[in-house]
Amino acid sequence: MRSLCVAGFAAAALTLGPLAAHAAEAEVRLDRIAADPTDLASLQSGARTFVNYCLNCHSASLVRYNALRAIGLSEDQIRDNLMFTAEKVGMPMSIAMAPKDAKEWFGAVPPDLSVIARARGADWLYTYLRGFYRDPERPTGWNNTVYPNVGMPHALWRLQGERVLKEEAAVKDGKPILGEDGQPLRVATLEMVRPGTQSTAQYDRTVYDLVNFLAWMSEPHQVARKQLGVWVLFSLAIMILLAYLLKQSYWKHVH
Repeated sequence: MRSLCVAGFAAAALTLGPLAAHAAEAEVRLDRIAADPTDLASLQSGARTFVNYCLNCHSASLVRYNALRAIGLSEDQIRDNLMFTAEKVGMPMSIAMAPKDAKEWFGAVPPDLSVIARARGADWLYTYLRGFYRDPERPTGWNNTVYPNVGMPHALWRLQGERVLKEEAAVKDGKPILGEDGQPLRVATLEMVRPGTQSTAQYDRTVYDLVNFLAWMSEPHQVARKQLGVWVLFSLAIMILLAYLLKQSYWKHVH
């Protein structure tokens, strides 16, 4: 498992680097997903993908390893299967790479992913991680439909495979569709040229689980917070009712 985390990804320190950037991006249609913090199987799968493909270069310093007990894992399971960057389960999910070295090697410090889902949104992350394609004109050999001219390689390419961008004229009823300038509209599609180890459906599920985990990690106590909120509202309703009955009982004797 450790080999997956290290081999082939030393150059992927910017795997999600652009997520911290605020450069202008073209308008893209985001694929909608519904993150589910109660789906423990999905969260555990996402945690496995995260530590193998992301944590080598990106930290999650606001989250401690023992916080993963909330997704149904024991400390022994965390220690044996997910803990590669720390010695104790109470330590944060940090990385060994120094920021100074990262900036020198890659030109930018890979962002911390603790709250990246709140910063970007689950839909953006899900579409982004499924939008990579081969581009020989880029330094890394990769580009992205969501983040054009992306500055990092595709860390999950062995799972998804290699795709290329194809542009063709948009056609309706056998006739080309013209734009406002009178020129034929062109649509871009991604064509698979070398399949990965997973099918399209399997890869989409892997990315969903990863994004679901990132969304959970951004607010790990959201389920407990919402449950507590329900009880608080219920208690307030009871208190308001009792206060109203007390007021009625008191003022009925006042003329």
